[in-house]
Amino acid sequence: MQFGMRFRREDAADKVNDRFWHAIEGTPLDEVRRIQEERLRDQMAYLKANSTFYQEKFAEAGVEFDDIRTIEDLQKLPCTYKTEIRESLAAEPPFGKHRAAPMADIIQMQASSGTTGSPSYIALTEADAEMWHEMTARCFFANGVRPGDMVLHAFSLAKGFVGGIPVVQGLQYMGAIDVPVGADGGVERLLRACADTRPRCIVGAPNFVLHLAEKAPEVLGCKASELGVERVIVGGEPGGGIPAIRAKIEAAWGAKCTEMLGGTDLGVTYWAECDAQSGMHMVNMDYIITELLDPESGEIIPWKKGAEGEMIYTAIGRRASPLVRFRSGDYIEVIDTECSCGRTGPKIRCTGRTDDMLIVRGANVFPSAINSVITEMVPDTNGVMRVVADFQGHTTQGALTVIVERGPARDPADDAALKKKIEQRLRDALVFKADVRLVAPDTFEKPGAAKVAFVLRKYPDLP
Repeated sequence: MQFGMRFRREDAADKVNDRFWHAIEGTPLDEVRRIQEERLRDQMAYLKANSTFYQEKFAEAGVEFDDIRTIEDLQKLPCTYKTEIRESLAAEPPFGKHRAAPMADIIQMQASSGTTGSPSYIALTEADAEMWHEMTARCFFANGVRPGDMVLHAFSLAKGFVGGIPVVQGLQYMGAIDVPVGADGGVERLLRACADTRPRCIVGAPNFVLHLAEKAPEVLGCKASELGVERVIVGGEPGGGIPAIRAKIEAAWGAKCTEMLGGTDLGVTYWAECDAQSGMHMVNMDYIITELLDPESGEIIPWKKGAEGEMIYTAIGRRASPLVRFRSGDYIEVIDTECSCGRTGPKIRCTGRTDDMLIVRGANVFPSAINSVITEMVPDTNGVMRVVADFQGHTTQGALTVIVERGPARDPADDAALKKKIEQRLRDALVFKADVRLVAPDTFEKPGAAKVAFVLRKYPDLP
């Protein structure tokens, strides 16, 4: 076996009818806390012995590794920011000063899709890689994938992209079969593979899987709902948790749609929605400690229904590229702390990113929330929009320019009335002033991989 790792978990086939992939998912939270704190102390001891990056960072903060024994003790520590990781990578390429395992133990590299400059390169030991497989399997199992399922791969299959090879590895580990075409293989190839293999599941970005369904009649001569897909699993961009987009996906494919959330820094995916379809559970509490931060006050807030904040992650059990109190940038709402499925991890929806959040005349506005309103206005709109952030930073005292594709049946001569209607809907729903500009359907390219470019930092060359 490659690197001594298991390609498939030995008991995968026995889990078809199980309630959870791993017992931790339904473990009472007081026992989860005991496990987390035991592993946290082990992680601190490991970093004390092996991480130059955190040795220096903790020393500068005046905190001893041995002082961190409980989850509350984490608040004594400074956060780790993406800028620090980029500086660490530049200082000691390829994996940075925060690499805490010998190069001889590194068996895999992944790269995050960074927003500036070079990607962030993440190192994995054999134990780290198997941890990623386990975390991914738990999420896909909660999402509805079962051992033996065929899964059409509609994320990019680029080797460095976390939605590519790592997803293949996670599905293989859980005993499912990845149909390895990928978004970069093209719409026609994906749909042909779907017709040929009749997969039970599809995994991809929500806007792209919807685009696939819309193209099915043209490419295959039949509706996507006739291809036998039972489960559509989406992630990588806002949309899966937006009711209007979810409804369109389910109607187009004739399948249930569930959502997942993760990222390269900690793993592939670590939050996953169950059949209740009422928020994504944290199903990897024995590998990740998650704190909820109020970005304005800087205070850690309790996990309770209705709470909102940015997630901060601490890896426990990680060796090669460990992170402590990592500011994820994911801004979430806690939907509930209980679920009929029996999982004990809190349920969340990701409403946007703190680094995508715009402040318009004092109102916090997430592009994903604007997208939700525009999608709800189909067929007046085409459900596609872009925000123009033609100002420094994230704050403006003026109106926010929103470019919206009009619906295919709309007459451009009626744009003035539609512009007024959309602006009023945005003001009513999100309490901010928009300057809406209407453009033709299909002005913007449909995304095929990880993220929708909701925000434009300059005016595009548009009529």
